[in-house]
Amino acid sequence: MKKDIIIPEVENVFLAAVQEWSDDFMEKVWYAYLINDSDFDIDSVMVVSKAFGTVAGEMKKTSLLRHAFVQVPAVSVVKIEMIEKSVLALNNEFMLTFFIGDTLYDKKYIFKANTINEETVEEVPILFVDGVIVR
Repeated sequence: MKKDIIIPEVENVFLAAVQEWSDDFMEKVWYAYLINDSDFDIDSVMVVSKAFGTVAGEMKKTSLLRHAFVQVPAVSVVKIEMIEKSVLALNNEFMLTFFIGDTLYDKKYIFKANTINEETVEEVPILFVDGVIVR
């Protein structure tokens, strides 16, 4: 029975952390973006994020944050949330769920601890700015 279940693979939809100037904080801060680089609109998009890991020998984890988007058009970008400076030392996990037509897709993206930094940036498609990408 399990062999009859088809789990579709997510392609050309990924996350990126991009550093931008914030007038509120008067410094550069990291923001998570959802990039839809596919030829299809994605509908009923749900993103659940959390951070977890060990700091100074002590286990830390954050609350869950949930974000919903009715639709993310093909070849477009949506800003999800700010990534607080104190959680960059933790694993930042984003669980993405969406529909293309009648097919449900889901994928877990993890920015490993301390990988969101200026030394690991590359050009983010569609945004054309430097950022850290997880596929």
